[in-house]
Amino acid sequence: MSQSATAEQTGQMSHREVMEALTGLLLAMFVAMLSSTVVSNALPAIVNDLHGNQTGYTWVVVATLLTMTATTPIWGKLADLMSKKLLVQSALVIYSAGSLIAAFAPSMGVLIGARAVQGLGVGGLTALVQVVIASMVSPRERGRYSGYIGAVFATATVSGPLLGGLIVDSPLGWRGCFFVGLPIAALAFVVLQKTLHLPTIKREVSIDYVGATLIMAGVSLILVWVSLAGTDFDWISGISALMVGGGVLLIAAALYVEARVAKEPVIPLHLFKDRTIALATLASVMVGVAMFGATVYLSQYFQLARGMSPTEAGLMSIAMVGGLLVSSTLTGRIITNTGYWKRFLVGGMLLVIVGMTLLSTIDAETPLPVVGGFMLLVGLGLGATMQNLVLAVQNTADPRDLGAASSVVAFFRSMGGSIGVSALGAVLAHQVSGSVKGGIAQLIAGGRLTPGQISELKHSTGDIPDLDALPGPVRSVYEAAMGDATGHLFMIAVPFVVAAFVCVLFIKETPLRTNTGPAEAAAPEATGELEVEEAKAR
Repeated sequence: MSQSATAEQTGQMSHREVMEALTGLLLAMFVAMLSSTVVSNALPAIVNDLHGNQTGYTWVVVATLLTMTATTPIWGKLADLMSKKLLVQSALVIYSAGSLIAAFAPSMGVLIGARAVQGLGVGGLTALVQVVIASMVSPRERGRYSGYIGAVFATATVSGPLLGGLIVDSPLGWRGCFFVGLPIAALAFVVLQKTLHLPTIKREVSIDYVGATLIMAGVSLILVWVSLAGTDFDWISGISALMVGGGVLLIAAALYVEARVAKEPVIPLHLFKDRTIALATLASVMVGVAMFGATVYLSQYFQLARGMSPTEAGLMSIAMVGGLLVSSTLTGRIITNTGYWKRFLVGGMLLVIVGMTLLSTIDAETPLPVVGGFMLLVGLGLGATMQNLVLAVQNTADPRDLGAASSVVAFFRSMGGSIGVSALGAVLAHQVSGSVKGGIAQLIAGGRLTPGQISELKHSTGDIPDLDALPGPVRSVYEAAMGDATGHLFMIAVPFVVAAFVCVLFIKETPLRTNTGPAEAAAPEATGELEVEEAKAR
């Protein structure tokens, strides 16, 4: 009891107290990551059972991305003004409410709305876990704990698709996928209540509702356009012009409010005056586009170009996730011991560039061990890059802006990922459709399809096909088209990771601080406080 009181007063926690609190935080992070990975293999069954279509299939994913991306900076700013423990617990409750609604959803519309509610909670968990860890542990010591974050990421990524496939095939059906995270969320809530003891810095709360609303509206409108353009309407059309123009105007208005009006802006624009924060944020956008936009389609590649089951496709992801886990753990340990981090950012981005370039050569005939080796390189690079970009920002930001600075990086990485998934998905669909039509035309001209097969193809809805139900020649055409298109996605992603590498090169390395954000934030408000903090940093 006395240890808890001391921790709440000083913000300094022992290693044991940090590990106890970290257990609850990692459970919360696991819930956030599992929410997307466990549903991936259940989507076909969900759409079929609720009588949905391809647009509904897309929006089950996009709804969560939209709300998660748009609310991440809001949660981060709230963390600078309110109790961090209360905020994490609130995010867990919101996530649980969304999960319950989704589990009992009677239609696609209700399910999509429930996924949007889930995204609100996931956005909070994504931003707040990093902020709380930064509040408990100094940047110099934070590397010791980054391996645990990598382990949770790896576990959720690998177990999610496998667990989802098993649940869908069980008596629970696809609805069980939304129940599976609830016990973990409840456990995380209880553990955090008992173990997380941080000081609540009493400040005048001034929430920037106007700026938050404008940011959410502008980002959401652009992401909706990216998600629907090319399918519901043309990329170059009147609707596209209205949506893009409206999104840009809303974001411009948000920038004006953040710079001129808001007392406590959601995204403090002065953060970007710092070179490290500006470059790390831009690099996060590029990494998000490349990582989410390209790698999310690897599971589809394994199932539709290589004929694997969802479980087998999930097992293939171990190559990338295993590399990420090993890399994040080792680099975290080394950074803790040395205090230097830029070399790992540079080396990690080089590995990502090499891995992405090699993956751009894959097709339906590439040997699977070779594909796994390429994925391993990407995983090793991402493991040395993702957490360390956040670390660089946290080490540079003023302690008062720690929450906002941490969430800004996560926000822009998620935004890049959302745009990447939507845009590259449109590229994939367009290329596969064109290649399949051309291939089938050649089969018909060569007399390799019967009249009955030709008639059946003419009545196809254009949705993702069941490979086992396709005639042999048509299946071969589809697998080849999917394999080639996946390789081209990685080719498109390469320039983005090169841009991220350039940003990383120009980031200025500063030795990691050995004190925590709360300790600095709670320093006496005496004259010359900034000079004292600078002396500490030196």
